[in-house]
Amino acid sequence: MKVSILVPAFNEEKTIERILNKLLALPIDDFEIIVVDDCSTDSTGEIVRRIASNVSNIRFFFQAKNSGKTAAIARAISESSGEILIVQDADLEYDPNDIPGVIAPIVEGVADVVYGSRFLVKRASRVLYYYHYLANKLLTCLSNILTNRNMSDIETCYKAFHRSVIGPLLLKSKGFGMEVEITAMVCKTRARTYEVPISYYGRTYEEGKKIGTWDGVMAIWYILYFNLIQPYTNAGRTYVKTVNELLEKRHA
Repeated sequence: MKVSILVPAFNEEKTIERILNKLLALPIDDFEIIVVDDCSTDSTGEIVRRIASNVSNIRFFFQAKNSGKTAAIARAISESSGEILIVQDADLEYDPNDIPGVIAPIVEGVADVVYGSRFLVKRASRVLYYYHYLANKLLTCLSNILTNRNMSDIETCYKAFHRSVIGPLLLKSKGFGMEVEITAMVCKTRARTYEVPISYYGRTYEEGKKIGTWDGVMAIWYILYFNLIQPYTNAGRTYVKTVNELLEKRHA
């Protein structure tokens, strides 16, 4: 199955070339890299354009207005053509070498969605902010209560999907809200969801980390909204019905 690697990027000139080189070296037979530059003010776009000019499976798109990660991922999904889609941040916090392991359950036909968890047994994890760890665990716990799933890390970057699950979803959240929105909506469907362990090389704020306290506050609101309200709107019911019908055909 063709794999689409979705790379949202905003002012990542220090890391974007290394990430793309790592992705291009992956042992995947058929894949494309969709880079969406969210109106960077540094040389991120120039670097990607230079690399893409010599590599046929890198496709570059520029957002004329900075709209956040959710909007960049929505654009990347709409531009992708793979049967399997996976998100890859443009920094170096997540190791692309983990991607084959994350998508493996989908390739093998046992899963429709796979999350790469930073909190399962892993090879390596940088020791950083305890408050971030605590916030992640609290958000995941609240999400699990409302979805009735025993997930360990909903805020992870590495989320892989069969197209039948993520393609019909019209993302509505802002900023970093997609992590919560996707989790809530996918859990309303009959998608078979798995977690696999990954490594995590977190950044400090001095090194360019962007997520902040307000994003955590918004995540709580999004958990409540996308679990208790959105699934029961016309759009939410349509999404769940469409995905379940597509999954029924996939699993037949």
